[in-house]
Amino acid sequence: MDYLAATKQKKYLMYISQNYSYAILRPLQSEILAHGGQVRWFLEGDNVTPDFLASDELRLTSIEQIKKWCPDVVFAPANIIPTFIPGLKVAIFHGFDAGKLNSKGQNDHFKIRGCFDLYCTQGPNTTHPFQQLEKKHDFFKVVETGWPTLDPFFNSNTKNQYINTNDPRKTLLICSTFSRKLSLAPKLYEQIKSFSEQGKWRILMQFHPKMPSELVAKYQALENNNLTFIETDNVLPLLQAADIMLCDTSSILLMFILQRKPVVTFCNQNPGRHLIDITDPDKVEAAIDYALTYPAQLMSDIDEFCQQLHPYHDGLSSQRVLAAANELLLTNPKLKAKPLNLIRNFKMRKKLNYWRW
Repeated sequence: MDYLAATKQKKYLMYISQNYSYAILRPLQSEILAHGGQVRWFLEGDNVTPDFLASDELRLTSIEQIKKWCPDVVFAPANIIPTFIPGLKVAIFHGFDAGKLNSKGQNDHFKIRGCFDLYCTQGPNTTHPFQQLEKKHDFFKVVETGWPTLDPFFNSNTKNQYINTNDPRKTLLICSTFSRKLSLAPKLYEQIKSFSEQGKWRILMQFHPKMPSELVAKYQALENNNLTFIETDNVLPLLQAADIMLCDTSSILLMFILQRKPVVTFCNQNPGRHLIDITDPDKVEAAIDYALTYPAQLMSDIDEFCQQLHPYHDGLSSQRVLAAANELLLTNPKLKAKPLNLIRNFKMRKKLNYWRW
């Protein structure tokens, strides 16, 4: 059966709670619309800005409206989603597994919270662990599809506003996660300030949207002809514009490295041969210089790592996700009931101010 053709006349809800989720789900939205499906957006909480919705993107503003519209499928780039809304619930990850560990030493990327019917994984190094979890729990399915977010990465022919063809310098992209424990931002300020003054590289900077405002302001104050601080809901053009990245343990580095470009990390929580990891602030500049020589062994290790992370370069991950969701919807395999999650559902109802059954 052609499961893409089954999209016609079906309803798909994009459930988001962060601004970066727009870029994650828009390639999937394009695929749905191209196959005759309907799309609506639901924006949960104060961390997502309605102004980022395009004029032709339609929004539902309450759980009542979601129930009335009655989506067939709900896509969410989040860890949790209300189980009391209608529709097959599909997990579309908000990033790659960067190896971050919680306070208990556990990797939250593989934590099953009992919310989803289908996990669409990005590549073998996430597919295999989720398949083991599927066997253990038996109330969801796992399909390796690739990540829809990256479809424009491999298909993009549009002009990139962050590329300056008149500047011959190498472009360094600096990104950081928001966690004070993991973030390079509080620890490398003096080094980055020096980089911005010496003008050796053209520097672009972008932080996680949850970064403390005082740190954002501190770095914004460094802006000059050598350094540009950027706030955006779509990081893909930024990644494409850079020759090299300086990062910490943010999952954005994994998106960047898929271009087969080197990444220098500062105190990465899970360093591997594909990264140049530095723990001494005074050695960061030398590490960047070394990375820009594109050492043969490093580039080989990067390629091997990328084959496990996300082996798809065809820009068709959205098609695979949509087909997987439609297949599960139409075949309706017998799965165990999800956990009741009474406490989590109570918290979600309170957050969304929805008490009907």
